[in-house]
Formats: sequence, C-alpha cells, structure tokens
Amino acid sequence: MSKKILITGGTGFIGYHLSKKCVKLGWNVVSLSSKLPKLSKTVKGVKYIKVDITQKNNLSKISRDFDYIVNLAGYVNHSDKIKTLESHYFGCKNLASLFIDKKIHKFIQIGSSVEYGKISSPQRENKKNPQSTFSYYGKAKLQSTKYLIKLHEKKKFPVTILRLYLVYGPYQDINRVIPITIKNALLNKKFDCSDGLQLRDFTFIDDVINAIIKTLRNNKSNGEIINIGSGKAVKIKDVINEICHLVGSGQPIFGKIKMRKDEIKSLYPKITKAKKLLNWQAKTNLRLGLKRTIKYFEYEKFS
Repeated sequence: MSKKILITGGTGFIGYHLSKKCVKLGWNVVSLSSKLPKLSKTVKGVKYIKVDITQKNNLSKISRDFDYIVNLAGYVNHSDKIKTLESHYFGCKNLASLFIDKKIHKFIQIGSSVEYGKISSPQRENKKNPQSTFSYYGKAKLQSTKYLIKLHEKKKFPVTILRLYLVYGPYQDINRVIPITIKNALLNKKFDCSDGLQLRDFTFIDDVINAIIKTLRNNKSNGEIINIGSGKAVKIKDVINEICHLVGSGQPIFGKIKMRKDEIKSLYPKITKAKKLLNWQAKTNLRLGLKRTIKYFEYEKFS
C-alpha cells in the first residue's frame, strides 16, 4: 500500500525537494505550511493545506492517518525571538501531540547544527550534553530535540532528530551564502564579504533528501540524534572563489563585512553515526553540486 506522509514546512526549500521525491515514490503527500506555495514551487500530486502549527486548535482538524511525519516548519526570520520560539518549539510540541497515541512509523524532526552551541568541531551527537546555544533559533531547536527525546524515552515515540549542516541546491531562496554568491557572479558584480575564513560543511540537497528517506525507513534510528553533513569542512572564502571561477565572473571583496560577535568560526560534524546507522553518506562533491546549482540559477530572473 502507498505510504502517507505529512510534511510541515512543505513549501520551503527542503520541503519542495522532499515532496517531489515522495510523489515520485508513489506516496500520498500532504504539506502543511503558513503560506501556500508559489506556482514555480508547487508539486503536482501534493495536497497543500494552509495552517499555522503554533495554533493547536487549528491542528485538531488535520487528519492523523499518516505513516510518516517530517517537521520542517519554522519561522525564517530568526531575529524575531517570539515567533522563532513559537514556530520552532511550540509548533513542534503541538505537532508531536497529534501523533503521540497514533501508530505512526516515524516522526523526523529537522534539527540544526547550531544546537551544538559552543561545542568544538567536529561535533559528535550526544543526547546527554547540557548544550547552550548562541541564538533564539538554536535554543528553540535544542528545546524541541530535548522534548522529543523525552517522548521517545517515556512513550517510545518513534522520533529521529536529523541535525542538518548547510544545505544548498536548486530552488533555494536568495538569502543564503551560495545563492547570493551565484547571483552576484552571474551579474558580474563586485560584492562585499567577510574574510571568509569560517569553516563550514555544505551538503547538496539530493543527498539530504536521501538521508531523510533512509531515516523514514529505519527503525533502529528511533530516539537518536544524527548529524547530516558531507563530513568535509571548507572555508567560506574557498566556496565563494570556486563559484566565481565556475561562473567565470564576479568580484568578491573579502574583509569588508565584519563577522557577527555570535558567529561560529568553525562548524562541521562527525558523520560516523549516519554512515553506521543509516548506511548514508553524501555522494555529491562540492564542485558538482555547485555546477548543478549554478545551472538552475542561470535561468532565474534576478531583480
């Protein structure tokens, strides 16, 4: 029988790609989000429902007949403390409460690398760590993780937390370092950057979707936190220069933008657990992933 999957935040970057993959697998897909998708990001075969998951009463109208739930929902403007906490933490709790007593196969919480806070790279998963974070977003995500892990311990709730590092690829909004750089390079602009010495882990979207699908089908991952990244740290400066090299234009001016006081200089994971537990690792190297992403943005009309 066809699987039924609920994707909250299904109209976002990762949600769009996950929806496409699930439809291709022949699953019944329902997307919950606070906004309906743009025409260019509407996936045929997906049922879109506009709802705010921070409002528990609204969720009572939603069917609970699902095999899988993937929570990608959350307010994108992380500078708004209240909305960030409400959407990423209270929204998560509301969603989980719908399925606590239902026999679902899997609930995936999409976590974040910033949950590790001050823990040095490469970060290793540890449920017992009393982490502190640098941001409202990190705090909300960490609170969600702790809440869901307790649900698993007390009620065997089939949850897995996937802590994603920097995901990139086609259809990403122009508010992240790779799309911003591609845009400036394609327009052959001079653009200001930091010194670019921060170390980050970039993972191509197709590999991330593959990790999610593998997790949905893996009962041994219940109650676990799993890092999802390429496992290869790279300087932001090198990524920017590589994009300009591949495009053949663009003039980054490094050192013009000061780093934020709370910016983490080194953020990359250990991915041993993903390899062992999920039999997963990223297959798309950075150069190939950038080429595919650039190809997509070449046809975008930038304002």
